[in-house]
Amino acid sequence: MLQYPQFDPIALQIGPLAIHWYGLMYLVAFALVYGLGRYRISQGKGGAMTARGLEDLIFYSVLGVVVGGRLGYVLFYKPGYYLSNPLEILYLWQGGMAFHGGLIGVIVVMLLFARKQKMPFFAVADFIAPLIPLGLGAGRLGNFINGELWGRPTDVPWAMVFPGSGDGLARHPSQLYELGLEGIVLFGILWWFSSKPRPLGQVSALFLMGYGAFRFLVEFTREPDNFLGLLAGGMSMGQWLSLPMFLAGLALFVFTAKRSSRSPSH
Repeated sequence: MLQYPQFDPIALQIGPLAIHWYGLMYLVAFALVYGLGRYRISQGKGGAMTARGLEDLIFYSVLGVVVGGRLGYVLFYKPGYYLSNPLEILYLWQGGMAFHGGLIGVIVVMLLFARKQKMPFFAVADFIAPLIPLGLGAGRLGNFINGELWGRPTDVPWAMVFPGSGDGLARHPSQLYELGLEGIVLFGILWWFSSKPRPLGQVSALFLMGYGAFRFLVEFTREPDNFLGLLAGGMSMGQWLSLPMFLAGLALFVFTAKRSSRSPSH
């Protein structure tokens, strides 16, 4: 069993201003997306995307992540509670964000951005998709530093006791599994795949499949939310939300491959 590091949740304190690690990881995530995006544009792989367009897209995506992530948590995880306490939807400082809701928020932002810029939606999505995983990994590192979203009890040698669990049980460091799979591995796959011309929509499809599959697998080691537990089929909410994401990506990948094979060669 490994010792869980006792992190101070506050990364920097300047008088009354406290900067928490989790908030800092959000900044790191968007900085990574911006840096990688600028690099792709400089390498001539941005298509019609410009540096100014990337800046605008990231700015509005921040809003999409926050609004979508919060509403996703409200609707997917605690609809009854927030229906009775609607004002608490605004209490972002209490925590409660859902990745799948944040993804929907970003998709809405990309749809509006593509329409305004007169670009195909999947041209925007295919450009952004390879930039996202390392940002997701930064968020999972923030979860680990905060000692939250821990895994299920286990006896593997690298298990850890998370103080916040309150039961003293050794658990999977599932946040680090997600950092490795949804962050580093998915980034490597998408960066490699997008390094060559692909049919429009395929990079986005691979992102949906990759994240959906990795999240589905990691959920077997992650402790279900105590207010939900396991749902139908013995699966967690995260798995039920990731399954249609994977299937949508698979359908999109097959569709774009068939459409590409029918296109005349030039």
